[in-house]
Amino acid sequence: MDEQPQLAVSTVIFSLRDSELWTPLVRRIRQPFRDRWALPGGWVQPQEGLEATAARKLLETTALDPTYLEQLYCFGDIGRSPSGRVVSIVYWALVRPEQAELASDGENVRWFRADALPGLAFDHNRIVEYALWRLRNKMAYSSIAHGLLGETFTLAELRGVHEAVRGTTLDPANFRRQALAGGSIVPTGEHLVGASHRPPALYRYVDDALVDQGPLLVSASIRED
Repeated sequence: MDEQPQLAVSTVIFSLRDSELWTPLVRRIRQPFRDRWALPGGWVQPQEGLEATAARKLLETTALDPTYLEQLYCFGDIGRSPSGRVVSIVYWALVRPEQAELASDGENVRWFRADALPGLAFDHNRIVEYALWRLRNKMAYSSIAHGLLGETFTLAELRGVHEAVRGTTLDPANFRRQALAGGSIVPTGEHLVGASHRPPALYRYVDDALVDQGPLLVSASIRED
């Protein structure tokens, strides 16, 4: 009888560092691909849900408890693991800067630029590339950027998230007009503490729970200067 496929969960995590997207990886401590970097994850337990497995493995390996966790895709190509048939349910997570600072970072857990990864174990490079593609597309029609920001933020910080993810420079005036027209963010009435001259206004999302609904930011212009 053919060997039954094994079921695993992996998670792609994105966070913003120095205006760039970064993702944490874990070093494998056993074969196959011993000492290669890989996405955090593990086997699904018989009495455990998929999302619960993803959250548990993230906490165990990286100490992260993400703001945004969503099922991304199922990867189950034959031959993706040399040790047998493995089907992976992949999640993606967004982590705010203050949460990312609490993450494990050491010999077996390290942050890498999401667009400059080393050769990863299994098909994990392909998985990260797909997650980046999904994130860039979703940035154009939803308020998913909230998952990479603090509870309050300036319009420049929000624009910085869009620029980092979408890989382009956006005109500040056009971005401001479209962001405010969407109705998903509102001013808090407060300003950024410690800023010189005219401190920028702070904004928040209307409903923190609705990360997946928000302004249409498809046509923000590229700055010519």
